[in-house]
Amino acid sequence: MKNLIKVERARHNMTQAELADRVQVSRQTINSIETQRFTPSAVLALKIAKALEISTDSLFMLEESDWKS
Repeated sequence: MKNLIKVERARHNMTQAELADRVQVSRQTINSIETQRFTPSAVLALKIAKALEISTDSLFMLEESDWKS
């Protein structure tokens, strides 16, 4: 799953640590999501989108490989 977290953080002049504090996770978790090493839960994805003032479906996008099992 692709995401635009890094782009949206930059638009809001927000560090990974600041976003992590807002959504109550570690900075490493934000980094792992940004680099697509970790897929967030639905609740965490919604929290991140709300903190970045963007819709969840605009922030996260499914890739073709996400449809394959």
